[in-house]
Amino acid sequence: MKLWFVLGIFFLGTAFVGIVVPLLPTTPLVLVAAGCFAKSSPKTYRWLLNSDRFGPMIRSWEANRCIPLRVKWLAVSMITLVGGSSVWFFVPVGWPKFVAAALLAYGAWFVLRLKTCPES
Repeated sequence: MKLWFVLGIFFLGTAFVGIVVPLLPTTPLVLVAAGCFAKSSPKTYRWLLNSDRFGPMIRSWEANRCIPLRVKWLAVSMITLVGGSSVWFFVPVGWPKFVAAALLAYGAWFVLRLKTCPES
């Protein structure tokens, strides 16, 4: 139980950093934090759900289990542009570059396979 709470604090803190750091994905980190709090601290989970900043995205995910098409393509674009350029310029040639590229491809595949929210 305490491990889930500590992980929730870690992911929520990282999400707060993501509010001001453009390339750090806030929404997935908040969703992971909410999952950790749901397992460890109903009080903290309720606080997060009632938050003006994070509550709507958590409730939307829980109700629909989908992400908007715009968010999906933004995520894949960032994975490709930022992740791809990082691998291209900073990861050594050979197996490290292959592993890094494979992880980026998995991340893009994972995002693309999530259900797309219907247009409202």
